[in-house]
Amino acid sequence: MKLRNLRLERQPKLMIIPMIDIIFFLLVYFMMSTLYMVEQRTLPVNLPQAAAAQSDLQKNVAITVARDGVLYIEQENIPPELFKARIKAQLSRQADTAFVLRADRQAEYGRVVAVLDELKALGVRKVAVATEQTQR
Repeated sequence: MKLRNLRLERQPKLMIIPMIDIIFFLLVYFMMSTLYMVEQRTLPVNLPQAAAAQSDLQKNVAITVARDGVLYIEQENIPPELFKARIKAQLSRQADTAFVLRADRQAEYGRVVAVLDELKALGVRKVAVATEQTQR
């Protein structure tokens, strides 16, 4: 009979604190590892700031004017003579394509206006200018 009493007295205890530590460690590990899986698909451009800047989630075609005046459509460097052909090709695929003009703050103003003028001449209806929100 005494053997039965020893079994009841020595039941295993569930240690919850080490399990919480392990779960927390796994959570942090997976959070940190997913940060390195995100691929940035934009060119580094120093955007001007605007107080009314908003984020748009629909698929847009990014046109970038770099500091030195070089044009990029998405990530591809486009010579000025091929710019109109690329825009026409995009409009033939999807007529209501939205274009986002990302011009560097240091880019020549005349070059940015020339790109906007070419887009208007080609019949583009949706053009947005990318800015950063000002820090208050």
